[in-house]
Amino acid sequence: MTIVYFYQYFTTPKGSYGTRVYEFTKKWVEKGHNVIVVTSVYAKSDIRATKFLETQKVDGITLKIINVTIDNKQPFLKRIYTFLVYSFFSIYYAFTLKCDLVISSSGPITVGLPGLIAKIFRRKKFVFEVRDLWPEGPIELGVLKNKFIQKMSYSFEKKCYQNSSLVVALSPGMKSNITDRFPETNAISVTNSANIELFSSPKEEITHPQLIGKKFAIYSGNIGLVNNSELLYRAAKKLKEHGRDDIVIVLIGDGQQKEEIMKKSEGLDTILFLGLMPKVELVNYVKNALVSLIPLDDTPMLSTSSPNKLFESMAASVPVIQTTTGWIKEMLDESKAGFTVSPTDENELVDKLIFLADNKAVRNNIGSRGFEFAKKNYDKDLLSLRMITALEQTLESK
Repeated sequence: MTIVYFYQYFTTPKGSYGTRVYEFTKKWVEKGHNVIVVTSVYAKSDIRATKFLETQKVDGITLKIINVTIDNKQPFLKRIYTFLVYSFFSIYYAFTLKCDLVISSSGPITVGLPGLIAKIFRRKKFVFEVRDLWPEGPIELGVLKNKFIQKMSYSFEKKCYQNSSLVVALSPGMKSNITDRFPETNAISVTNSANIELFSSPKEEITHPQLIGKKFAIYSGNIGLVNNSELLYRAAKKLKEHGRDDIVIVLIGDGQQKEEIMKKSEGLDTILFLGLMPKVELVNYVKNALVSLIPLDDTPMLSTSSPNKLFESMAASVPVIQTTTGWIKEMLDESKAGFTVSPTDENELVDKLIFLADNKAVRNNIGSRGFEFAKKNYDKDLLSLRMITALEQTLESK
């Protein structure tokens, strides 16, 4: 079948962002399907264009690039503008591209527009993929405050669910949230995944001068309020107070809070900031880490999240420390692959870091359990097959 996938953040492993859509669609192409991804230009992606509307080919995947740049550092209104520009020009592709089925991958919720167009005007099967719960997430975080826009967003969200033949939620928590509010929705959960072979391959020695002879905890991704990055700074200060200069918290990435936290951290050798790096380079840092940190704020919406780094860390046999009380906590309790700590108490985080640093056998056992659980549940090939099977069944259904 021919699939048109509306997704604004397409990235290959040469970029510095999650590669779910690349990994999945690459496997679907290998199975004989024709896949067209309509994307924009994300600051953390390796995809670039020279024309406003440009077609490229990546590993058999056809890319239709709308050359509007999206960056997490952009002001909120600028980001809304870029989302709307993408959605507006996606309508052209929704009307013109030959296909059997369309997928709209949200957030933002505006990406549902081309999917609805294809469903209503062309009678195509419409699959709505939910990576973030919009608009509930931005409203809960205080980012989307305008009551009229909130009301319109909820109305549009409802329209997307009602018109979809299938909803693919990226976590069990998201699926439960959706089906509780819209019981008639045909929904499945297909989480983010990990390249088990890549992350379990032999590691190479880290040569960064500030990490030689050190044990380090790794955080990769956006450095900002939502990601509770301030907690990592406070934990680094506590490590210094405890005289544990042998443990370093490494933040790899960029974000609105990075410069502010870097300034506060001047002279502190228990924290290290590295810039964005391609996933092919990031892999070795993950493999060598003492532990992987996922310090989200513990809000209802963030507790439904499905961070790629969670599954990749488990695939690398690296223990995980995270801060939410939703499905991730339940999964870690079941798999014994890591710990849940308070999102506000750095002392609890520091205690766990010291414990893991001082107990290698325990650390290795936790990592081994995580690897086995990830191999069984989160392998990219397994999950890409689960999703394409659901798409094939959706296409065959009346």
